[in-house]
Amino acid sequence: MKDWPWYGHLVLIGIMAALLYFVWFKPKNDQLQNLKVERDKVEREVTTLRAKKRQLDKIEAEIAVLNQTLQELEAIIPQRREIWNILGNMQELANNSRLILDKFDVQGEIRKEFYYEWPINLEMTGDYHNLALFFDRLSNFARLFNIEDFSIKAIQRQTATNTISATYTAKTYIFREEAPAKKEKKSKRK
Repeated sequence: MKDWPWYGHLVLIGIMAALLYFVWFKPKNDQLQNLKVERDKVEREVTTLRAKKRQLDKIEAEIAVLNQTLQELEAIIPQRREIWNILGNMQELANNSRLILDKFDVQGEIRKEFYYEWPINLEMTGDYHNLALFFDRLSNFARLFNIEDFSIKAIQRQTATNTISATYTAKTYIFREEAPAKKEKKSKRK
């Protein structure tokens, strides 16, 4: 190698540089480019997932609000019959209003599109002011009631606390939700 002309050394350096480029630098550069492409892909996925996470958080917050609203509405129009609770509450309201509950006649449910109407025939005796107090307390009751067929008449043997007799129908409502299996069977029949 000592006897080589100066351009021979130059050619040898060029060959070694080309060999070094193709054996070590080019594969490392290709690997680096692949890693950059993969990193960009992962960053796009992370951006997409962050956007979906924000949407999920928003949806979860909406679900929490809707669940709270549903619980409040179920107190007004529950999904199941609670006859003993209603009877107890009506009796308690009547007693607190100093009325005598003479009749509590539960009728059958009347099926509507999304709910059942559940009429309850009631008859009570007391005085006019206590009856008004009873209806005021009933209006603040957690459950929804409509009063229909209301009539008041004076009783024959009046006392200081018993002057009138009131008869009416209190309608309450039950949310009707059919099980998914029943809905599927009905759609298959059609």
